[in-house]
Amino acid sequence: MTLWFNALHYIDLNAIIALVAAGLFGLFVGSIPGLTATMAVALMVPFTFFMDPIPALALMISIGASSIYAGDIPGALLRIPGTPASAAYVDDSHALVQQGKLNRVLGIGLTSSVIGGLIGALILMLAAPMLAKFALKFSSYEYTWLSLLGLTCATLVVGNQPLKGLVTLCLGLLLACIGYDQITGVPRFTFGQVEMLQGISFIPAMIGLFAISGAIEFYAGKIQQIKQTQAQTQSGINLFSGVPSALWKRKLNMLRSSILGTLIGALPGAGADIAAWISYALSRKFSQQPELYGKGSEEAIIDASTSNNASLAGSWIPSLVFGIPGDSAAAIIIGVLYMKDMNPGPTLFLFQPDKLYAVFILFFLANLILLPLATLVVNFIKKIIYVDKNILYPIIILFSMVGSFAINNSLFSIFVMLGMGVLGYLLQRSQYPISPIILGMILGPMLEKNLLSSLIKSGGHPMAFVERPVSIVLASCFLMVIVLQIYHVIQAALPKPKTV
Repeated sequence: MTLWFNALHYIDLNAIIALVAAGLFGLFVGSIPGLTATMAVALMVPFTFFMDPIPALALMISIGASSIYAGDIPGALLRIPGTPASAAYVDDSHALVQQGKLNRVLGIGLTSSVIGGLIGALILMLAAPMLAKFALKFSSYEYTWLSLLGLTCATLVVGNQPLKGLVTLCLGLLLACIGYDQITGVPRFTFGQVEMLQGISFIPAMIGLFAISGAIEFYAGKIQQIKQTQAQTQSGINLFSGVPSALWKRKLNMLRSSILGTLIGALPGAGADIAAWISYALSRKFSQQPELYGKGSEEAIIDASTSNNASLAGSWIPSLVFGIPGDSAAAIIIGVLYMKDMNPGPTLFLFQPDKLYAVFILFFLANLILLPLATLVVNFIKKIIYVDKNILYPIIILFSMVGSFAINNSLFSIFVMLGMGVLGYLLQRSQYPISPIILGMILGPMLEKNLLSSLIKSGGHPMAFVERPVSIVLASCFLMVIVLQIYHVIQAALPKPKTV
């Protein structure tokens, strides 16, 4: 209990203001098609430079929760998901809106998101400390296998193109090699440039991949302007008429989806969109009315929206315990943790447990604040989807440049951001996933350091990597994932049977 009381001292007025302000910003960004929750998190990183650790983390947590929900609004009105996490049930929400149930759809989505977020936060609060105690027994051998497992999982969850995921993962690992070698101190791939001795700065790279690439895509004409005559909005804020009874009937579904979403969020590289799709498929399989799915199923919206918000807390479990990001947004947050001298890992639970418990409290507060916040501004949010992007994207580019420069007070960071933006655009145009790049940049140094340390300790003997019980388990999981990936590659290469 002492830890909880100490943690409450960190939840001051600045943290509450950060929660509310970030919630509004997340609602704004998430409701605009083409702008993702990850982009919202990346754009807010420069504001954390001059903030205390807890308000800075409050900013990150609140943006994630609010932007995921706000993505439901353009999906319901225009059948255009505001964020990838809303894509799973966009057909159902839009079909219900066409039946005149816009407020009910938004109310169900909001309440389900909040409940899912709260259950995910509860699981985070219970699971993370227990895993941290277990992780304290890890040596460099276990961390080597854990890094490999995280890297392979990243390519497993990118969809039906694992080879493309592997290509971008290797690209991220290559970028992580730039700069000084961690063991020998020898500079690598610097091409004689002093600015590159410290490697590619993580935050400018992330801002470029998600914010600048989106701007380039827009100006290249890939994102079409929204037709303002496609939807009719409803006035009023009565979002909760009949919602409690609908949710109570599906309380077990919500519990199942929350647990599933949290577990999927804990997988490196998975994220809220994967959680939503898997929960949607599972919900349809066990539903008594599967024929309504895709044509206006409230059950589909409840299950999928509960799962995608629960996954946000789940992604923090590997981030806090092992320093391995659960998704791309968590990877950016890891950078914020390092900037605030809260180095992720099991020792964080030993030396700064009060701050960690403050993070748990922030998760509960962020989801609770979202409920009245979204209710009050929902009518305004409905109009945000019509914001002219010719005005919006120049502001995004300006924020990105200022934030990148502020990290090292160097123009080189801006060049990194712009270069990664072009790279991200080219990759996405060829349908290459960019999330594995982030995981490669995060896990590459971790893998290299622990692998070389293990080889030095063991004198180069490979059997030392499987002599400890936990190492054997992690190695088995790694090999299982490799087998699954090979299976998926073979399946994708085989000719599909022709249908008559």
